[in-house]
Amino acid sequence: MAPATAEKWALAAGCALMLAWGVNFAITKVVLAELGVWPFLFIRFLAMPLFGFALLVAITRRHFAKSWPRREDLPRFIAAGLIGHTIHVSLVMWGINLSTAFSSSLVLTSSPLFTLLILALLGAEKLRRRQLIGTLVAFAGIVVFLSDKFAAGRALAGAGDLVLLAAASLFSLYTVITKPLVVRYGPLNLMCYSLLFGAPPLVLATLPAFLDAPLAGVSAGVWFGVFWAVAVSSFLGWIVWAWVNSVRGLARSAPLQYLMPPIAGLVAWLTLGETFTWLKIAGAATAMAGIAWAQIGAYNATPPDSA
Repeated sequence: MAPATAEKWALAAGCALMLAWGVNFAITKVVLAELGVWPFLFIRFLAMPLFGFALLVAITRRHFAKSWPRREDLPRFIAAGLIGHTIHVSLVMWGINLSTAFSSSLVLTSSPLFTLLILALLGAEKLRRRQLIGTLVAFAGIVVFLSDKFAAGRALAGAGDLVLLAAASLFSLYTVITKPLVVRYGPLNLMCYSLLFGAPPLVLATLPAFLDAPLAGVSAGVWFGVFWAVAVSSFLGWIVWAWVNSVRGLARSAPLQYLMPPIAGLVAWLTLGETFTWLKIAGAATAMAGIAWAQIGAYNATPPDSA
């Protein structure tokens, strides 16, 4: 495929993926309400490793054994699995269940800010003035955004957003931990072997809830939602996003993520009846502007050959 053609397809795929991910927040809300958080986590973490290793075996074939991580990298894979999958995804599902679709999409978009802060604390990257200003503005916007819920007496939903903030910070830590693993093994191997260590604890912990769940009463629409959330949004979406980044580069692809909150908000308004006050909209706009400003500052400081 010619570079120009690949670029166009990657842009189209990236926009389509943001639409799919934006819609997924409303779908996940419905699925969690009908199925429950723990039964859904059981299905997700049973299916994801199976999908991943099936694809890895199909690609590597007779050389599958060579995909096993080096001994010195195993601690990093274990940490990635426990932090990025076991804890992070559990908090995301718990937070989405307590919060709203629009709030969930906005708060989770803040993860790049935590990545910058972690890198600065580790001394791996200096936090420049533009990044610092963007980070402060974004957090101010998030505070305003959350204050609307607490002021309205919806403390449970606000607590869900705080859980999602914690999840966003853990995803940033996962990103930092896995940075050398992506370079060394590739994204598919990283996903498979981090799930190998991260999925079993959750599968075992959520099995009783899955067995006790009233699965016979779950409608076909909800099961389609489960398929969408696990196979399309999580598994296929992750693979497409990796391809989009490989073609366009992370610096040019990352801004596409700002499409998610507006899409999630519109879909939630149309399907779930979510409403938005002007204070909430102002806080969301401020947070997204701060996140964008901080990220642009980070990318402008990155040498072209390292993107």
